[in-house]
Amino acid sequence: MRAEAPEGDARIMSKRTVEYTVGRTPEMGVDARPTPGLLEPTQLIPAEPDFETNSMLVNVGPQHPATHGVLRLLLELDGETVVRCTPHIGYLHSSFEKLGEYRDWNQIVPLTDRMDYLAPLIYNCAFVMAVEKLGGIEVTERCKVLRVIMMEMDRIFGHLLWLGTWAIDVGAFTPFLYAFQQREKIYTLHEALTGARITTSATRVGGLMADAPKGWEEDVRAFANQLPRTLDEIDALLTTNGIHLGRTQGVGAISGEEAINSGFTGPNLRASGVPYDVRKDRPYYDYETYDFEVPVGEHGDCYDRYLVRMEEMRQSCRLLHQALDRLPDGPVNVDDPRVILPSKTDCMNDMESMIHHFKLVMEGVKIPEGDCYFPVEGSKGELGMYVVSDGGSKPIRWRIRPPSFVNLSVISKLVEGGLFADVIMVNASLDIVLGEIDR
Repeated sequence: MRAEAPEGDARIMSKRTVEYTVGRTPEMGVDARPTPGLLEPTQLIPAEPDFETNSMLVNVGPQHPATHGVLRLLLELDGETVVRCTPHIGYLHSSFEKLGEYRDWNQIVPLTDRMDYLAPLIYNCAFVMAVEKLGGIEVTERCKVLRVIMMEMDRIFGHLLWLGTWAIDVGAFTPFLYAFQQREKIYTLHEALTGARITTSATRVGGLMADAPKGWEEDVRAFANQLPRTLDEIDALLTTNGIHLGRTQGVGAISGEEAINSGFTGPNLRASGVPYDVRKDRPYYDYETYDFEVPVGEHGDCYDRYLVRMEEMRQSCRLLHQALDRLPDGPVNVDDPRVILPSKTDCMNDMESMIHHFKLVMEGVKIPEGDCYFPVEGSKGELGMYVVSDGGSKPIRWRIRPPSFVNLSVISKLVEGGLFADVIMVNASLDIVLGEIDR
């Protein structure tokens, strides 16, 4: 299978116009060519003696900054060449899926933002959207648009952390500072909206914990206006940098067909030329009415995965502006006392509201019997929430299709046969988070 980039999306591949002359000395000049008849440098190196060697086992992690979490990579090396890579997980012991079976529907929301603490609002939204679909609950228009804003803001949030740590892995420190300066602004937006910086717990079945505070929309728009300038600065530092190109181009390459067969989704899949995006192919919350492009790569290597995420942040800024333009007035919660708690004023003045409040707190929201799978486009790929209800206030089963778990399973295929140094860049290019891997 070979997927062509949609029209208008080829701009990310124009970055591959920089070529570097290998093996030239400053005295020879950039345009110099070897003089006919002279020996090439490789012919001057004597052949190495043939010794009997054994492969070496090296542990990378689970406590290692380049593993991006408590991941252990067991590497079998032949010199600097990776013969075999075996990823080991299970050092986090979170067990979110089992914990959810003992909590009512709204009590599960705090578990979801701890699965991917790098983009928590996306996971908050994805879970309640699955429950609402199963329960036949239609949220208000203002709630829909606010959730779109929250998810696109956290797509940028997750990509910025990836970008900063990616730069550290390649040996660049300044882009890390630029990226984390912008992340701090999203932390402030998180705190204004939810009262928390990381563990947001912002959504509720049928709506949100609270409406956006006064001035919050203007702050989001200001952020979306200035972020592209910072991305341009990071672009200038990394995209045509010789060290960055040498560490990433041709490293960890995978074709579109292999990426599909391996279960890749998100930026990792699109970097291999497959333009699959849940927002376009299985749209939700009116994403089909928004104007944005799906950036795709061509070579499926680490460098293309970098370019795709850089462009995705720019596209998310476009989506933020469009969502803010169409954000309507009105309530953020459905008008249903069986789902949403009444206001404190109503509880203090109306007996009926006090009864609804008591029953909802003590018994929880009741969701009809059945099962439901709901996918969204997370920052790391397709995030699917599968819930099963027996008609009560708790799920009898909660299963997650986590993008990082599936993407990580391909790392062995990407690094075997490469160099030990390439393992660091391949692992960084996958953009994993262990919270939803050890779930």
